[in-house]
Amino acid sequence: MGNRWRCHHPARLASRAAVSRRFLRSATVAPRARHLEHGSAAEALAGRYLADRGLRLVTANFRARAGELDLVMTERGVLVVVEVRARRRANVATPAATVNRGKQRRLIRATGYFLLRHRQFAHWPVRFDVVSITGELADPEIRWSRAAFTLDDVTVR
Repeated sequence: MGNRWRCHHPARLASRAAVSRRFLRSATVAPRARHLEHGSAAEALAGRYLADRGLRLVTANFRARAGELDLVMTERGVLVVVEVRARRRANVATPAATVNRGKQRRLIRATGYFLLRHRQFAHWPVRFDVVSITGELADPEIRWSRAAFTLDDVTVR
């Protein structure tokens, strides 16, 4: 008789309902937000743009505790970390201008994690580039800023 009341206790029922709601929320696939799709497409476009100019892709969307690296590429013995910035309209801030000191610090930290995981690049020089994509992706304006910032420009805390 004690077991019967334990299963139907209001606190247990509430916790079961919460678990069910959490499970349903995690099990359903929500459609991706439009800005995330635009960002993914812009990163793919930037990767093709740079590959056409001789860079070789090492990895895309490398995630670390410190942040994410959009593209990691190589060019003639240099490891190139590429931050891709996309804006639909040019009247907002230029995409490259949005890579501020805080973002630069996060990119440098994430690059450190990348180098720990990929030891073959540990002794390669590293360059940080920014690719700015403005306008619709069907007819974009692409700007590539080589060596947009260096380790000397940023104090990593």
